[in-house]
Amino acid sequence: MTIAISGINITDNPGPGYGVARSLKLNGAKVLGLSYNFSDPGHHMPFAFDESLVLPYPTLGEEGIVNELIKRKGQKGLNFVIPCLDAELPIYIQNQERLAGLGIETFLPTPAQFKLRDKAELTQLAKQLEINYPKTTVINSLNDIYEESLSYPLFVKGRYYQAYQSFSQAQALELANKIALEWGFPILLQEPVLGEELNIVGVGDGEGSDLGLVMIKKLSTTSLGKVWSAVTIKNSELLKLTKKFLDFTKWRGPFELECLINDEGITLIEINPRFPAWTYFATGVGVNLPQRMIDFAQRGKRVNESDLNYEAGKLFVRYTEEIITDFDSKELWQGESNGKAI
Repeated sequence: MTIAISGINITDNPGPGYGVARSLKLNGAKVLGLSYNFSDPGHHMPFAFDESLVLPYPTLGEEGIVNELIKRKGQKGLNFVIPCLDAELPIYIQNQERLAGLGIETFLPTPAQFKLRDKAELTQLAKQLEINYPKTTVINSLNDIYEESLSYPLFVKGRYYQAYQSFSQAQALELANKIALEWGFPILLQEPVLGEELNIVGVGDGEGSDLGLVMIKKLSTTSLGKVWSAVTIKNSELLKLTKKFLDFTKWRGPFELECLINDEGITLIEINPRFPAWTYFATGVGVNLPQRMIDFAQRGKRVNESDLNYEAGKLFVRYTEEIITDFDSKELWQGESNGKAI
């Protein structure tokens, strides 16, 4: 079985693909790495990715990506795709039936589910779920920063990626412009909430339940807020929030909830509609969510176990490592739309 996985940018802003690939390789899957840049480390890691493919950027339209996957299906075989980057997910969601008709399976949320967790829509979803969510202002131009009544400090957040703390209006303008140049509008201005950072990863079955859940508390992060070290936990408030989310949305596919907890309770910060970069941590403590998702999507196989069936207190530490390879002899399967193979 060949499974294509994107998000193989294993840098200081790591994508989820490496952890998902490691999880699936444990059961002998052949893994194809998908990327938009030849320099992404996943292209140079044959122990994690059997082959790799450079795709056209999502901003160039959906046909480029879909056509390359169809071509790959015909030439070398491809059974399943797990997209792991927020910006590309709409393309896969819109084309999942088309891909399925060609023999390329996915397990993704519906367009309506995906829209519910959009950062610009989370205030409304939090109200419907009756859960805490920080005061958030959505802006569609830099002028809105002058016109809105804002208190500082606050976080300036992109719709897909990036979040920076701002301590003044001038700094907010600078940061919003920086994000807009890369990702466009809308941009979110969000009040800060103090507390411990808790995350939970899971896979929704599309019917209001899950295929497994793992919770962590962040111990340290990068400057971009990515987990560098964490510990597994079990928290009843976070479990209750997650069950509300699944029951209300009937979420289908992988997800991560990012939360903060303090003496006033738990606050939802973000809902990521894909596997997080720390997915292999869940696999390492006995909950292989990527494999469970594949098994359920293809055969309806479900693991029957109680909630949070793993050991709390397990430590996760990320580290950096150098790879030495021959650039001239690197074999990379590359689509025609990107030129000749390197």
